[in-house]
Amino acid sequence: MPGFIDFKTLERPSSPNTALLAPEGFTPTATPDGAAPVYNAAPAELYARALNAVAAKPNWQLGEKDDAGLRLRFVAVSALMRFKDDVDLMILPADGQPGKSTFAAYSRSRVGYSDLGANRKRLDALSGALMAP
Repeated sequence: MPGFIDFKTLERPSSPNTALLAPEGFTPTATPDGAAPVYNAAPAELYARALNAVAAKPNWQLGEKDDAGLRLRFVAVSALMRFKDDVDLMILPADGQPGKSTFAAYSRSRVGYSDLGANRKRLDALSGALMAP
């Protein structure tokens, strides 16, 4: 994995094998599939939850992390075919909401044209995992 993606310059491919959740306006060159929820947690706490969520999933493997930048990258491996998908996550303070945070996340398949919705399901699962401490 060659470093973190730049959400400000992200361009999605035309193939339907990616998913992007981000606050409105955070990815000016890519249209998100939706916005991540706003959590009742400070950014550092949400980042810790994200690290725990990745560690708890046997098919998610942490690749890189930047504690200061509240970023991480992991690889999700499908159970049946062992396909590898790359996921970038950046924890963000929620605009105008002290003590709250959200995130931007981009999940994409390494191979194939369509992922049959797997990347979006993964980001939705990540969103849910971040709800509980």
